[in-house]
Amino acid sequence: MAIQTLNIALADDDEDDRLLFKDAIEEIKIKTKLSLFTNGKELMDYLVLPNVILPEVIFLDLNMPIKNGMQCLKEIREHAKLRDLSVAIYSTSSSERDIEETFVNGANVYINKPNSFGELRTVIEKVLQLNWQYETSALNRENFLLRI
Repeated sequence: MAIQTLNIALADDDEDDRLLFKDAIEEIKIKTKLSLFTNGKELMDYLVLPNVILPEVIFLDLNMPIKNGMQCLKEIREHAKLRDLSVAIYSTSSSERDIEETFVNGANVYINKPNSFGELRTVIEKVLQLNWQYETSALNRENFLLRI
């Protein structure tokens, strides 16, 4: 049975980035339901609620207050209910250390926040169209960093 609506979660402390992401996702042709969180603690509290409909993809900013993206990624991968979720790191950081650390800790893809609205829309659409099962099984350092 095909998924009718993709449930997407975005955790990002920057209000402007959340609004741009929301606008971009509304423009793509894939039907989505977007849940927005201002920090990692909000996201994790939501994900472990009983009877919650888990997102198919989580876009996770690395640099957030209270609980950062790396802490969330590690918790997601250690939690039996959450460990198979697809996690796209969505960050302004292009640090090789951040990219390597998120790869090692089980993120599915790493995205540098694009500089333009058009690039943002393109990268979101590309991520949502990925065949995650195939991408995860073929994951390596070279295809981990998504470039537009």
